[in-house]
Amino acid sequence: MTEAIIELQGVGKSFRSADGAARSVLEGVDFHLAEGEIVALLGQSGSGKSTLLRIMAGLIGVDVGDVRYRGQPLYGPARGIAMVFQSFALFPWLTVQQNVELGLEARGIERVERARRAGAAIELIGLAGFEGALPRELSGGMRQRVGIARALVVEPEVLLMDEAFSALDVLTGERLRDDILQLWDGGAMPTKAMLVVSHNIEEAVLMADRVLIFASNPGHVHAELPIALPRPRDVDSLEVRALIDEVYRLMTSGAPSAGRVRDETAHMHLSDRLPDADVDRMEALLEMLVDDARNGRADLPQLAAEAELPDHALLPLAQALALLGFAKLADADLHLTELGRCYVEGAHTLRQQLFGQQLLARVPLAAHIRHSLEQAPSGELPQEPFLQLLRESLDAPVAERVLRTAIEWGRYGEAFEYDLRTGLIQLPEGDSAAEAPAPR
Repeated sequence: MTEAIIELQGVGKSFRSADGAARSVLEGVDFHLAEGEIVALLGQSGSGKSTLLRIMAGLIGVDVGDVRYRGQPLYGPARGIAMVFQSFALFPWLTVQQNVELGLEARGIERVERARRAGAAIELIGLAGFEGALPRELSGGMRQRVGIARALVVEPEVLLMDEAFSALDVLTGERLRDDILQLWDGGAMPTKAMLVVSHNIEEAVLMADRVLIFASNPGHVHAELPIALPRPRDVDSLEVRALIDEVYRLMTSGAPSAGRVRDETAHMHLSDRLPDADVDRMEALLEMLVDDARNGRADLPQLAAEAELPDHALLPLAQALALLGFAKLADADLHLTELGRCYVEGAHTLRQQLFGQQLLARVPLAAHIRHSLEQAPSGELPQEPFLQLLRESLDAPVAERVLRTAIEWGRYGEAFEYDLRTGLIQLPEGDSAAEAPAPR
């Protein structure tokens, strides 16, 4: 095996929730990054990918396990590791040249040498002539190039990229990614290894020598896919499309065994995350599945292209449909269930009844809210107790998103109502708990 630059063994990390309880973010993570390779890290939001990157950069420590850089324990930031962030992280009052020089200045490099090295990095990344510009004068793609130049100017052995292209429009992100790969494959970069965190499956397959699939609760490596194809890779080639299908399969299966259908309700707990999926888009996907040409089944990569949805938007929608029993995920395909077909073919009222029925039967949080409302004499409760319950195991922003999703689904399924002005969750007015047809 090529010499490892960074090694993680049995790494675990927890954070404190709002109530002081420990929340495990990473557990049992084994990973190595070797010289000469690009590794892509894929996983759902909240699986701990960004936390892992910050551990590798030495920005935060671990609770258990071992982190080594060049065989030595990593304590604090390593000089040979640089990081590129999603949000550009530029100082708006500094010029391009000054922003790029920051890391060199922090290391005590003399002014003349700083200027020389920063100028070389700016030219390398394609920004020559913009040295005196302020960030507000640059496009998003150019600002991210400044962030990359700032990372490269310190000549790092390892470049960590945390969703570095996701804040850009599609064409700009693709152009910047291609430029980075051209520099890498041409040997123009000082970097010896790259780790790229991404939500974009196609991007990962086009860039990486290895793709790691991260699973959640807590975050851990679920699967690994080596890619031996030479770069540049043609996204329309059969080999690349097959790899994209395989990544989809690994990300939507509970285990890497072929043909397994994932049960989205297995082991679901009251405080588990809900897929960030809105009802209108879920219905649109179901309606696409009943198209005569599909006959109730769709390949996820093809569905993403036809629906013009990025991976990080499509996967939660598919998972939500599986969670509610309207579809099933098998490998990289989405299959319409009989209940899903009944839903699509039904009138609006029937759809709402089926949605509410499945929500209360398969989503513990929604069932808990409904039961609590039924026990309340007034039939209404503030949202805060439910938020507090979620905060025991989730970060505050995530808890708010999960409750917002549960409320949106509950309102559509007429399981409960919500008053935006008061923050009260209520039983529907004149609720008669009408039963929907039994699922088939």
